[in-house]
Amino acid sequence: MKTIEQNFAVPFRYGVYFTEGLFQPENTMLTDVLAQDNSASCRKVLFVIDSGVAEASPGLLEQINSYTSAHAQALQQVAEPLILPGGEDSKNDPEHLQTILAGINQFGVCRHSYLIAIGGGALLDLAGFAAAIAHRGIRLVRIPTTVLSQNDSGVGVKNSINAFGKKNFLGTFAPPFAVINDSNFLLTLEDRDWRSGISEAIKVALIKDEAFYQSIKQDARKLAQRDMATMQQLIHRCAELHVEHIGGLDPFEMGSSRPLDFGHWAAHKLEQLTKYSLRHGEAVAIGIALDVTYSWLQGMINAPEHDEILALLQELGFNLFVPELVQQGEDGQLSVIRGLTEFREHLGGQLTIMLLSRIGTGVEVHHMNPELVEQAIRFLQKKQQPHTQPQV
Repeated sequence: MKTIEQNFAVPFRYGVYFTEGLFQPENTMLTDVLAQDNSASCRKVLFVIDSGVAEASPGLLEQINSYTSAHAQALQQVAEPLILPGGEDSKNDPEHLQTILAGINQFGVCRHSYLIAIGGGALLDLAGFAAAIAHRGIRLVRIPTTVLSQNDSGVGVKNSINAFGKKNFLGTFAPPFAVINDSNFLLTLEDRDWRSGISEAIKVALIKDEAFYQSIKQDARKLAQRDMATMQQLIHRCAELHVEHIGGLDPFEMGSSRPLDFGHWAAHKLEQLTKYSLRHGEAVAIGIALDVTYSWLQGMINAPEHDEILALLQELGFNLFVPELVQQGEDGQLSVIRGLTEFREHLGGQLTIMLLSRIGTGVEVHHMNPELVEQAIRFLQKKQQPHTQPQV
């Protein structure tokens, strides 16, 4: 029997840009970015906006309309922006996906047009998924509006919605056309959302860059006090590390290794168990604390390193424990431990978890001892509530 074998490579390239006041008429960053596409003189665009962003920035819709009118020769806004809920609600309700797809269909957004998504990570995930499956892929410009989306989720190649009670069950790998970070959006964030994205910076620093970790530690007070210049530096370095990693050997995660998900196996399960009352970054901070404590109990890192990391998380305002960590399932096992199985199922292949061998260096393991995980949880419970006996 004869075999026909196909083998080809497709290069991907996109920029992550930084600016302030993106929709001020004199700011040409958006039109300059779109002009990199030479296939059309005037580019059709449809905006999708996080409702929380629209409420926090009351003049945003007017700014967008004024901007597109001022630059009508470069881009054509095909309809009023679609306003959709942000947060995990946007990924839990399939009607929101249908709203975007219906808009793409109704307003003739083709493969050479642009869906421009403005919002937090969840809204960007939703819009990116819609863009990836409409016409088998239309061009997506992400404009992240939170710390977490500007330094992590918004600069990557993943898009998704939740299904079957599982986070990111449906999704695609589809690089955006461009990512534009406007720091002015950060000024409207609640303190929880400002803080939340810092956990992702700690995560990548712990496993990849000790110098970056030390700078976060040094700047912890400024970050907690919402110093914008310090946050801009953190976002730029964190985004840089994420982009470097994504462009490495496995950008579409075909293997079993996902080092950038350090602390995430528990975080994803905690989001589900708390019915998403935890912000993603808050859950990641707890997941980091859990895996750091597990690494210490395993003898992989020393006590001073362990204590220092937990102290940093607390200085930045993160909790290290929530009651759902000790919630039991019908089998009597802690429900959060089910997150290990779901993490393996989501990625496929063997279980691969990133732990620490030292600050700045991660190491992959393929087994987690449930009893040691429970011991780590008890430690965090006692540390968070020192005068309360743990109820496990």
